[in-house]
Amino acid sequence: MSNVPSPAAVASHEVALRIERVAIDHPDAQRLIEEVQQFYVSLYGGRDDSPIEPGYFDPPMGSFFVGYLGDEAVATGAWRFRPDVGAELGIEVPAEIKRMYVVPRAQGRGLARTMLAHLERTARAAGARTMILETGAPQVAAIGLYTASGYERIESFGHYRWSDTNRCFARPLG
Repeated sequence: MSNVPSPAAVASHEVALRIERVAIDHPDAQRLIEEVQQFYVSLYGGRDDSPIEPGYFDPPMGSFFVGYLGDEAVATGAWRFRPDVGAELGIEVPAEIKRMYVVPRAQGRGLARTMLAHLERTARAAGARTMILETGAPQVAAIGLYTASGYERIESFGHYRWSDTNRCFARPLG
């Protein structure tokens, strides 16, 4: 974690990202989730239909966050505990990252790295020992962020484990 910012509000190109915990049904969260779904349609030809229940992101089992530049919602990120994956893969107290997204007009400012650091910090504070995630091979920028942040490839898990483009990663939280 030494190479990622520690405070929730971090200056990035002289702009601070303010991160707030919100319910997944918050209007800003819903708008950004719809934007990321449209991104998935353009990339994969369809929406992500991974089962997501709103309660997955209610404390203490998880948290959902929206990042703001001023008053504009520009990023999302969430985590949820996944004891089922931990038991299956032998991973100790995993929290899974979900819905990491930065709107295109705000990309390239380090906001995804800031959100990732925030997710790791809050999951660790809640008792997670490992962060895990599922993404797809076409998401080259996301994979680059995760590998540069110390994530390593693990066995496929999750809703798309059968897909040849499925890529799963993990990182101990220390």
